[in-house]
Amino acid sequence: MRFRESGRLDTSGVQDRRGRGGGGRGLAVGGGGLGLVGLIVVVLFQVLGGGSGSGTSPVGGFDGLGGGQGPGQPFDNSELAASCDEVADANTSAECAVVASIDSIQDYWGATLGADYQPADTVFFSDQVQTACGGATSGSGPFYCPGDAQVYIDLTFFDDLQTRFGAQGGAFVNAYVLAHEYGHHVQNLLGINEQVQPGDAGPTSGSVRLELQADCFAGAWADHAETVPDETGEPLIVDITDDDIARALDTAGRIGDDFIQEQLGGGTVDEGSFTHGSSEQRQRWFSTGYATGDPAQCDTFATDDLG
Repeated sequence: MRFRESGRLDTSGVQDRRGRGGGGRGLAVGGGGLGLVGLIVVVLFQVLGGGSGSGTSPVGGFDGLGGGQGPGQPFDNSELAASCDEVADANTSAECAVVASIDSIQDYWGATLGADYQPADTVFFSDQVQTACGGATSGSGPFYCPGDAQVYIDLTFFDDLQTRFGAQGGAFVNAYVLAHEYGHHVQNLLGINEQVQPGDAGPTSGSVRLELQADCFAGAWADHAETVPDETGEPLIVDITDDDIARALDTAGRIGDDFIQEQLGGGTVDEGSFTHGSSEQRQRWFSTGYATGDPAQCDTFATDDLG
């Protein structure tokens, strides 16, 4: 994936809380004496979100974590703004590429939904963070909190995708991760997540449908990413290659419930516990969004054929 070489990069959609810590509670995820494999499984089950429709439960499955409020916490974007000043910086810095991707994703949904779209910040954090949905640690993976309408991510997660999960990685894979989380934001704005009951699981559950739709929404953005303009009238992203798409599909295949359970769990696949969909389903629905570029084709709640 390549970004244009001209113009200024907008960091206003990011809250950089790295190095500040979250304080308070919220250290349960990945804890409890889990070994490395157990920790990885916990992380994987929460990769790219999870399935509660509650406004106080993060789309990422942090039920039972401590309280705390995300809005109003201090952040300092000065270093981020200095290092990611020009759009061209996104071609040499993974951090700046994430900022540019967030801008592109929000530009797309703003153009697609018009007045129905409300921008959402992405919070960069390290180690742990407090949100309106409770506390979370870096081991929780990226997630969206409906309670404060913000996306949360520790950027070291992108390294973990490659070193622990075996994904090929790359700038477009990172963008796919964020586009999926913003798909949850769109679901929240449109009230789609209200169709899902907390704790819902199974191969055709609402939780699975919510996740597959977010994958499809990510694909729809990807289809338009080279043409959606920013405030200058030009697109931030000028080239997405076949290799980029292949890498995203590779990642989608590594975060399916069946792959997680078989490769990083006990080796037995239990469809009754599915909350995100199989690897094949996640690949299929991202591909549906990318092939059609039409979010209307992403209605996973209206079909009996999830793949």
